[in-house]
Amino acid sequence: MSALTTIGLPVALGIIMLGLGLSLTPADFARVAKHPKAVIVALLCQLVLLPAICFGLVVVFQLPPILAVGMVLLAASPGGTTANLYSHLFRGDVALNVTLTAINSILALFTLPLLTNLAISIFLPESTGLGIQFSKAVEVFVIVLGPVLIGMLIRRLAPRFADAMDKPVRIASMIILAVVIVGAIIANRDIFFPNLGSLAGITVLFCVLSLTVGFLVPRLFRVEPRQAVASSFEIGIHNATLAIVIAQTVLGSVEMSLPAAVYGVLMFFVALAFGFVIRRVVPAKAGADAAQSPSVNAG
Repeated sequence: MSALTTIGLPVALGIIMLGLGLSLTPADFARVAKHPKAVIVALLCQLVLLPAICFGLVVVFQLPPILAVGMVLLAASPGGTTANLYSHLFRGDVALNVTLTAINSILALFTLPLLTNLAISIFLPESTGLGIQFSKAVEVFVIVLGPVLIGMLIRRLAPRFADAMDKPVRIASMIILAVVIVGAIIANRDIFFPNLGSLAGITVLFCVLSLTVGFLVPRLFRVEPRQAVASSFEIGIHNATLAIVIAQTVLGSVEMSLPAAVYGVLMFFVALAFGFVIRRVVPAKAGADAAQSPSVNAG
């Protein structure tokens, strides 16, 4: 692995998670009490339905074991902060997105190692020593939660500074992430491009299913449309960067990070197309309500 990958990816993820922390307050966690059904249904979709769907897909597509584990690692990753932007654009409840991102990022510290280790035990049972043990789980905890807590502390102590830094941090994280991903693809082109064809189909299908489940299941439970939109993007837009960092720096496998790398590029186009489809379903008034939300964060 190149220095760009081993150093640049954790730095990019750290900046992204710091940006998330700059936008969070304790009220975002407390908001679950105001919309318990929407939050609980979305989290169950994210933590139970999606991993089950992913396990089924890797069996149907007959992925090589290392790529199968990579897909499960992707499915276990929480929603990405870009979901907030898509939710805002397509009339979703952005405040709910912020709440789901905050809660799911913490829950993922426990569920991600469990699901990843389960996938390794199923698809790579002979790989002794490969997995997320306690020391590596602590490493994941520091990588994910550390920057978020620092960002929240900055917001609490210097709210004006946090507001001023919100946009620059988002822009910087996107630039660094783009450079690192392109560099990582070039450095690992010998294994990336041969697997691109086999991964494009399953990642696009998984993205479509994630978005669809995230919208339809809440609607089945009578969650209001704009909250279902928020749930859809939160579930469909995964934190692919986190999955890539864990695969490459914690588990030491570039190949295991390939599903997340492919997904991380294609999900934006799939989510955009999906947004235009559901925009026909959600009333225009819901979009106006979402636009007035005080917690809009286009991270």
